[in-house]
This record gives sequence, C-alpha cells and structure tokens, in this order.
Amino acid sequence: MATDPNSKQKNLTKEQKRKALDEATKPKTSKSKVTKNKPLKEKKEKSSKENSPKIGRRRILPIWLRIIIVLVLSALALVLGLMVGYGVLGDGKPTDALNWDTWQHIWDIVSKTE
Repeated sequence: MATDPNSKQKNLTKEQKRKALDEATKPKTSKSKVTKNKPLKEKKEKSSKENSPKIGRRRILPIWLRIIIVLVLSALALVLGLMVGYGVLGDGKPTDALNWDTWQHIWDIVSKTE
C-alpha cells in the first residue's frame, strides 16, 4: 500500500485509511458553470439527457434478420466448399457435387453396402 511521504508514519485505523483513500480518488467537481472545454449549452444538453428516460437503440438490421443472413451465408459457404472440394481437389466436375446420385454413391462407400 502506498503511503503519503508527508505523513509521519501515523497509525491510522482501516476506516480512516479508507476515508482518506476515498477522498483522494474522489473526482473533483468545479462550481463554475462554464469550463474551458465545454460551453454552457453542452452542459445543459448533457443534464437534460441524464434526466430523460433511456430509449432503446434502433437497430438497422433486426436480430431475426441477422440470424437468417448468417444461416444463408453458412449454407452458401457449404455449397461453395463442396464444389471446390469435389471439383478442384477431387478432379471432378464442380456441379457434380450438387447431384443426389453423387451423395448416394458416397454414402454407399461409407456404409460399405457395395
């Protein structure tokens, strides 16, 4: 714990130390209405905003629309990944990855029915 160099090792109680720390860290308020950085109008606007009830944020895209967009983009990424994997890496036609017969053949290989 940091100590004040001006104090002469006073034995303070915990409560006195806490009060001193609270006073030292307390933000200083100025009594003047106009400060150098903020004109009087801004202070009035700020105080009126503090007193007014909070209004919910208006979203550009609603949450339900965001979920739909994410699902559509995920499906699109899956289809493109299948086409690239089957056509480029697998040396087949990319459009064959979308045929049901191709997937039936892959399932037969995996389940060893052939």
